[in-house]
Amino acid sequence: MTKSVLILGSNGRFGRNAALAFSWANWEVTRFDRATDTLPDAAWGADVIVNAWNPAYPDWARQVPELTRKVIDTAKDTGATVLIPGNLYNYGAGMPSELRETTPHQPTGPLGQIRVDMERAYREAGVRTIILRAGDYIDTTASGNWYDKIITAKLDKGIVTYPGDLDIPHAWAFLHDVADAAVMLCKQAQDLPKFFEVNFPGYTLTARELHHELEKATERPMSLRQMSWWPMHLAKPFWPLAKPLLQMSYLWNTPHSVVSERFSELLPDFEPTPLLEAISASLPDDINPNRIMPRAIGGLRRPFHTCCPHAKAM
Repeated sequence: MTKSVLILGSNGRFGRNAALAFSWANWEVTRFDRATDTLPDAAWGADVIVNAWNPAYPDWARQVPELTRKVIDTAKDTGATVLIPGNLYNYGAGMPSELRETTPHQPTGPLGQIRVDMERAYREAGVRTIILRAGDYIDTTASGNWYDKIITAKLDKGIVTYPGDLDIPHAWAFLHDVADAAVMLCKQAQDLPKFFEVNFPGYTLTARELHHELEKATERPMSLRQMSWWPMHLAKPFWPLAKPLLQMSYLWNTPHSVVSERFSELLPDFEPTPLLEAISASLPDDINPNRIMPRAIGGLRRPFHTCCPHAKAM
């Protein structure tokens, strides 16, 4: 019997990748349209709701609690499992170098506290929930995050720009792989605890290591530069996004890696994409025209770029 999934935030980076991954796995995919759909109607019959709604940072305090309530109420009515892409904001500026599922959540800013409150709401509601937590995303297309907006934005000029200490390890995750893992976890949702957190191990790289991989992927030398945060400080009085970005800047200067005590046990057959392949797939055609597209690791794997044949609402 074909399973079905409702994607909330299907135009965002995680939602778009999730729609492709579930479709490739022969799930019936519905993309929620805020302009025309109502959540209870759209979710009726769905086995899984992917909550990839992600408002702009300045709107989190106002919108996230309301969106959380709506999804919880809907999941209670339908019995659907909720899959949430988790981030590292929960751990706070004092986070240890290794982040595990058992690492205490001690947020140090409002964004982290909002995420902690959101996850607590799902746990207390008794809704079947999977939190798949990962580091910063490397995507196969530009999606407006640090990786493509800052770090690789000037590759055509031979420049890699990094927003933090060049020697501090930072956690990354290839979003294509994270989406595949989400599908695999949802297939076994009924066998998991009612509220379940699992970390996606991903890659751990310093700026210099990432710079080296970008040089290998592009087959050209690149200069590595450190981003200045002063323009953002100057913009804070009149640019609402500057304040939350500055509050989260510790992530670029605090060494951390994402490790898991559960991931390999749950998904023993999962084959992560090698780092160089992920970096190559993340670059635009004018930078890397020969980037790796389809691939096979231990059998047929989902191509990096593919359509979504089983989606109902595109």
